Amino acid sequence: MMIFGRFVIGAFSGFASGLVPMYVGEIAPTKLRGALGTLNQLAIVIGILVAQICGLESLLGTETYWPLLMGITVVPSILQLLLFPFCPESPRYLYIIRNKESKAKESLKRLTGRQDVSAALTEMKEEKRRMDMEPKVSILQLFRSGIYRQPLLIAVVLQLSQQLSGINAVFYYSTDILTKAGLEQPIYATIGTGVVNTVFTVISVFLVERAGRRTLHMVGLFGMGVCALLMMTSLLLLKSIPWMGYLSMVAIFAFVAFFEIGPGPIPWFIVAELFSQGPRPAAMAVAGFANWTCNFIIGMSFPAIQEAIGAYVFLIFAILLFIFSAFTYLKVPETRGRTFDDIATAFRRNRSLLEHEFKPYTELEELGQDGHE
Repeated sequence: MMIFGRFVIGAFSGFASGLVPMYVGEIAPTKLRGALGTLNQLAIVIGILVAQICGLESLLGTETYWPLLMGITVVPSILQLLLFPFCPESPRYLYIIRNKESKAKESLKRLTGRQDVSAALTEMKEEKRRMDMEPKVSILQLFRSGIYRQPLLIAVVLQLSQQLSGINAVFYYSTDILTKAGLEQPIYATIGTGVVNTVFTVISVFLVERAGRRTLHMVGLFGMGVCALLMMTSLLLLKSIPWMGYLSMVAIFAFVAFFEIGPGPIPWFIVAELFSQGPRPAAMAVAGFANWTCNFIIGMSFPAIQEAIGAYVFLIFAILLFIFSAFTYLKVPETRGRTFDDIATAFRRNRSLLEHEFKPYTELEELGQDGHE
């Protein structure tokens, strides 16, 4: 029963991790898309914090009460079911995919509270006009088409940057790491990471529409890399310098803070921004698969790697983080304040420019084959 229950919850989590940011991105106004996308991450970290607190031995983390702790999951599930009818269908889905203009108008009116939704509808009409030349895309077509190669690469690498940063290694094994750092009652320090997690996600909600996605993601990754080096150094010097245990705790807190500034929320909702309505569901599926696969690999391999190389495991994470921050600087576009159609058009334009640049070389090749210099 436990395995079956975990399977059902895991399947739902997989669906929700892709569908929720996609839905929020589609219904949000352009100027608030980043902030509302970050609220999805805020809900997740609040859930983590509540679970950490409820799991204390003084509450429900005991041999007697742990089944009750598992059963509490039914409370948010029932709440979500009751609130779900108040969520209108995505206007973009209704108009662009289902071609139901009247229902899309009704949905827009519910979402905005306005009777005049002509501006939003005009934007969707332009997107649909382009969609008629770019129909719904399957996962296989997504990989085959050169048009989507660059945004797909960016989407997948951003997901990899989130999971290969080592954040879940810190979350899953923070109590064990802090125990090795010599801290008494490390469980409370672990809950402290949950509090930091929540506070800095709230900060990110206000920063994401000011500083932009690209900047916050890059700063977050670089800061995490520095913190990973500090964690490694403090754990290596712990035997000779006892107070290094406290430095490792501060480094963990800062690591989590930098994660929630950018790499935590941004990879999920920026994927929805990088693709137009046709390829968006397939892209979210691929990105989600990459994210959860890395999550699984890190969760399963971290204890063995830590056992083999000790604190130097954080050096691996630091190197990866610096590589990902460089990739973000070089390849990731800023999507703040831009419509879905603007972003998709920019990628198409970039591809056309690349093809134009390489065209003369192709023509020279053909001339050479004809025997001309």
